[in-house]
Amino acid sequence: MKKSKTLTATLALASLCASLCAGLPAAAQDDGIPVTRMSRLRGLGGDARQFDQQSKLQYDQMLAQAHQKDAVATDRNPQLIRLRAIAQRLIPFTKRWNPDSANWKWEVNLLNSPTVNAFCMPGGRIAFYNGILVKLNLTDDEVAMVMGHEIAHALREHAREQAGKNAITSVGARIFGAIGSAYFGVDPRLGDAAAGAVAQGAALSFSRDDESEADLVGLDLAARAGFDPRAGIALWQKMGAVNKSQPLPFLSTHPSGSKRIEDMDKNMYLVLPVYARARGLDPDNLPPYRSLALPKS
Repeated sequence: MKKSKTLTATLALASLCASLCAGLPAAAQDDGIPVTRMSRLRGLGGDARQFDQQSKLQYDQMLAQAHQKDAVATDRNPQLIRLRAIAQRLIPFTKRWNPDSANWKWEVNLLNSPTVNAFCMPGGRIAFYNGILVKLNLTDDEVAMVMGHEIAHALREHAREQAGKNAITSVGARIFGAIGSAYFGVDPRLGDAAAGAVAQGAALSFSRDDESEADLVGLDLAARAGFDPRAGIALWQKMGAVNKSQPLPFLSTHPSGSKRIEDMDKNMYLVLPVYARARGLDPDNLPPYRSLALPKS
């Protein structure tokens, strides 16, 4: 309970910022990646309220199990503080992509596991595995790309859309299957090999279109929050480099490749001016993006 209260206080400023963002000039809202209509297939995937309730139940169960294994970072953990600070900057801009997100009870937690993974469940329930921060040596901009991408899946209700596509006969099974298998195929304490095997067999694979949309929405969120969207390209280059020697669970449900990077690069002209405005920089004279080297194996 104390942890929950602390988290609520930590993210309270994000809600305040969200209301302030509503007063931005129209040009500041309409530039960047264009907002499109969400898929109507969501309606076949179950009731949104039920999805949210099941999301909360399973997220809480995951945390309870991880706490029993001492696998949840404490509020004073520097990496968790870092993650929550990045989330505070991203959350105010989520309403542009899903107005309902203004009422979400956002949560951010860090699981002490070497697994390279992260997710955001329906309703804004975010979790990172320590492995993705350490093994990829992520900058704050790159963390924002991962977080923005995962938040985008929740904002665009891709899990409910996928449940509709699967057309499972029972609504209850749709909800449990789409949420449960999508986010809890990996035990927080499993090693990379075992976690990867479980993720490969159980995790929900969003469609290629959903993944592409999440990439672009994530770029937009990050740019508005003042994170360099060019970090998205560096992130996927790192993912590809590490995956060559050690297959990453994250890539089992997030296919990588040159096409993904190419699509992000094609849309960079839309988000770089947004990023420049957020940072007070000249969009025609941006300094080069600087990543961090991968850790030596």
